[in-house]
Amino acid sequence: MFVAVHQHDECLPQVGSEIMPSRRSLLKSSAIAAGLLLAPAERIVWGKSQSGEKKDPFLGGKKLGVIDFSEELPIEMGASQGSELDGRLYTDLSVLTPEAPTTPTQSFYLRTRASNLLDDGRAWTVRLGGMVRQPADVSLERLKRMEKALGVHLMECAGNTRAFHFGMMSAADWTGVPVSDVLDLIQTAPGVTRVLVSGFDRYQAESATSIPGASWIFTVDDLISSRAFLATKMNGEPLTRDHGAPVRLVVPGWYGCTCIKWINEITLVGDDAGATSQMQEYSSRTDQTGTPQHAKDYRPAVIGYAATPIRIERWLVDGRIKFRVVGLLWGGSVAVKILEIRFNPEEDFVPVDRLMPASGDSWSFWTHAWTPKVAGNYLIRLRVKDPAVPSKRLDSGYYLRSVEIDEGDL
Repeated sequence: MFVAVHQHDECLPQVGSEIMPSRRSLLKSSAIAAGLLLAPAERIVWGKSQSGEKKDPFLGGKKLGVIDFSEELPIEMGASQGSELDGRLYTDLSVLTPEAPTTPTQSFYLRTRASNLLDDGRAWTVRLGGMVRQPADVSLERLKRMEKALGVHLMECAGNTRAFHFGMMSAADWTGVPVSDVLDLIQTAPGVTRVLVSGFDRYQAESATSIPGASWIFTVDDLISSRAFLATKMNGEPLTRDHGAPVRLVVPGWYGCTCIKWINEITLVGDDAGATSQMQEYSSRTDQTGTPQHAKDYRPAVIGYAATPIRIERWLVDGRIKFRVVGLLWGGSVAVKILEIRFNPEEDFVPVDRLMPASGDSWSFWTHAWTPKVAGNYLIRLRVKDPAVPSKRLDSGYYLRSVEIDEGDL
């Protein structure tokens, strides 16, 4: 069995589903309350209403502040912490807007930071081997000559949780080399059906949460159909050490556990290849049946349809208090026509007011006007109104968020 580990993805404990939260935390800092995190409201075009309403119900209103979600840990967002296997960075999704939907590189989530043993001063090569006519070493310089702009793609950890504000998810504008172009550089031997992608993962310090080594095995068809690529740049700049420099794998639409960093070897294998330990570690999080021993028995680790609110804005409109819930929709493979929301289990789902189209496989923004009738605890849950779409996590309440509305908020 190929040795691997679970450090490129997020294995964090999940907060329970529909539970009644405790008292909500205070309003965010005065900068957030003043709306400095957001583009001016009149500049944001939220798109056409799902229900046919075209007028923005907040037009001419004044944003008074942002109310925090309840039952989520008070952690620092958007700043790296820890080192090596225990390094983390949680992306603050609440600052995203339709005008600025991508995540700055310095704020893009991290589950593992670069090893202190990583020598990025040496000449980097990617070994192409296994079931090939002739193994080859591809230099970083050659990859750079082959690179092209590949657009905005989202990455989410398989263990992304509410406790950490769903902060293990980000989207960036990537540059790199399609895996199909890399595979064209070699001649394969008979019997090749799969590709093992491995990265540098030896560390100076021991970790309490992870084991060194990472790899994943894909079918050739999955890599090509997903438009997987070896990334060399994100947001127009070379990858940083923590984000996998000099080269990492990005598999659009798949969980981050498959997006191996610090790639140094690509090995062509057959159907008899054993599952890597990283594949086995993430079998439950990627919706496998049990923990298969062979790579051929693994389903693609694709991200199902998911949606969650990212902030709740409090507004004064025509002398009345209203709330605008702003959220994200992502995952899946086709456009969602209707996204529905409810604010407690005893309520009915209703279509969200506005759902913007997605950019590629990145996220869509949605907004919903909400006027709570009374103060109290509210559990915000969403669903895609189409029983045929794969949305197992979303339907289970995994992406639920809670908020407490006080009498003074109304």
